[in-house]
Amino acid sequence: MKRFMRSSVVIVIALLAVSCGGTKKAVQEKQSGTTEIILPFSGKEYQSDKDFYRAKGSGKSPDIATAKKIALNNTKVEIASNISSVIKSVTQDYTNQRSGADAQDFENKFENLAAEVVNQKLADVTIIGEKLLKTGNSYEYWIAIQISKKTVLDEINNRISKDQKLQIDYDKKKFEEIYNKEMENMKNEQ
Repeated sequence: MKRFMRSSVVIVIALLAVSCGGTKKAVQEKQSGTTEIILPFSGKEYQSDKDFYRAKGSGKSPDIATAKKIALNNTKVEIASNISSVIKSVTQDYTNQRSGADAQDFENKFENLAAEVVNQKLADVTIIGEKLLKTGNSYEYWIAIQISKKTVLDEINNRISKDQKLQIDYDKKKFEEIYNKEMENMKNEQ
């Protein structure tokens, strides 16, 4: 019986310690007026790295399907912006290493081609996470997507091989070297 009483006392003390800690945290949050909000898909596995472009976004609507469409569209816009930014940086570095009067013309044509590739490849994104939240009569849909950097680079190379003028001025190995360096820089910045 004494053993049962001791065990009960230990359990009660443990419960009090746990519940007091939770109350203390709630009181601290209430007193400070701040609450930590943890966004869906905020972990490292949802950030772009040297192998994948990744993005996350959300959409709100009273209709689940519409919330999902808004979230997917917002996320595709974000990933397209990220890819375009990297391609623009790589293209500028690449053309700065070139000489000749046609460097600017090459850069403009190349950026236009890259933009077409990005728009086409957005149909091939992979969904890596989805969450649905309901608040009142509204739904908030969160989505995380990715696309392989290799897929984007391969498609750019494929499209350049079909354009004779670009193909003449294009050094695939040099471009890929700059592209991979930019992807590594992007990974290191995070």
